[in-house]
Amino acid sequence: MESTRQQKIGRLLQKELGDIFQHLGKDVFKGKIISVTVVRVSADLSIARVYLSIFPVKDNENYMKEIDLQNKQIRFELGKRVRHQLRKIPELSFFHDDSVDYAMRIEELLKQDKKKK
Repeated sequence: MESTRQQKIGRLLQKELGDIFQHLGKDVFKGKIISVTVVRVSADLSIARVYLSIFPVKDNENYMKEIDLQNKQIRFELGKRVRHQLRKIPELSFFHDDSVDYAMRIEELLKQDKKKK
């Protein structure tokens, strides 16, 4: 169970990372929309697990690798934005959030079922 402080920091990081990805998306990830769905912060606030949704869904593994390569730049930019709220900028670990993929698959199955009837 996350403490209130962890939740607040997670929301702050989610907001700022979303803005960073919006600006990076124009240059680095052309044609992709990257959304930060959840940020979970460790109890000692040193590690943040960032879950990302990438639209359109095709070829997500390559984009996740590119995001991992940009990790230092993203953390540096995050540090500039939250330096007055946090003493230490957490290490970032990026993960693909497949809940959107799952929802799209269910919607597709429902459409196919509706056509059969």
